[in-house]
Order: sequence, then C-alpha cells, then structure tokens
Amino acid sequence: MSKRKTNIGIDVSKQLLEVAVHESQFHYRCPNQAQAFGGLLAELIDLRPARIVVEATGGLEKPVVAALHAASLPVVVINPRQVRAFAKAIGQLAKTDRLDAGVLAHFAAAIKPPLRPLKSTDEQELEALMGRRGQLIEMLVAEKNRRNSATSEVVRETIKEHIDWLEDRIAELDEQLQARLVSSATWQNKDAILQSVPGIGRVVSFHC
Repeated sequence: MSKRKTNIGIDVSKQLLEVAVHESQFHYRCPNQAQAFGGLLAELIDLRPARIVVEATGGLEKPVVAALHAASLPVVVINPRQVRAFAKAIGQLAKTDRLDAGVLAHFAAAIKPPLRPLKSTDEQELEALMGRRGQLIEMLVAEKNRRNSATSEVVRETIKEHIDWLEDRIAELDEQLQARLVSSATWQNKDAILQSVPGIGRVVSFHC
C-alpha cells in the first residue's frame, strides 16, 4: 500500500466487518467479534487512515467503533440516510457488503466528515433513554388514536389500561432522565443556550 493517508469504509453486519479503501483494490474481512479486532486494528494502523467511516447500524457498530477509538484511529459514525443519498448520487445502486464498504470509503474521501470524540458512557446512556422515551411516546399516540376509533367498550377499556401503563413508564423515564441530565455538563450548557431563547423554558429544553 502507498504511504499516503487513506480513506477507509467499514460495512458492519451482525456477523462480519467488511473493510474497503478508496481508490484501492485492498479488501479485508473479519468476524464482528471482539477477539477479531486485534487483527483488524493491525491492518487499519498499517493503512494510515485519514478517516474511517462506519455507518450507524442500530448498535451493531458500537463495539468496533469503541475499539477504533481506543486505538486512536480516526473513526466517524455516519447516519445511514447520508450514505444512501451519497450512493444514489454516485449511481451505486447495487448492494453487497463489499460494495457498501466501498461506498463508505468513497464517502470518506469525497465528503470528509468531521471527526468527533467518542460519546461518554453517560452520554450514551442518555441517548438510549431518550430513544426509548421516543418509542413509548409513539406507542402512546398510536394507542390514543386506536381508543378514539374503537367501537367496542371492552376494547376501549383494554386500550385505556395500556395507555395508563405507558404514561406511568414515560413518567418514570422522565424522572431518570431528569436525574441524569442535571448532572451532565454538556446538557447544562445546552439548556442555558436553549432557555436564553424567548418562549423556551425548562420543559421544552428538557425534551429537545
């Protein structure tokens, strides 16, 4: 391989990691398991990456991303929508793991997404709790809509029971989030900025 800095894409699936380098025939594959990360890191370090782009895949990417950060490698996690839009723009409509890794490497070279520090454990926990809260809110809205359209009183009562349960779980989550957020320096800074805007108070800031 050339000693110039490279742009690398890693396609993540439950079983495998596929690695591609932009404008190169290099290809590397390994299991998506912690015991395989040593060999992967050795390959990546030798490639002298400028950027390693990984697509967010519902959490499957987190172990390898953490390993890359621990090795001080320049990894960026990208929203899948950005990657799909980029693939469409360059006419790459076919999909295989190897092609997807190549698209990610091309994305790294063309877009040069900014490198960001790895989120702390507390930040990841906050993100997970906020995500779960959003899921419960969606279920609550759907159940309220079903209750309004239900013609059977028995069905309406069972839906009401589920609505009550969802509202209790959301209230519990809000308490957990409040306790975590008030101890987060990142959130405190964000809260101060948001509440400086007229019309935005504590409740709106908390859910932003």
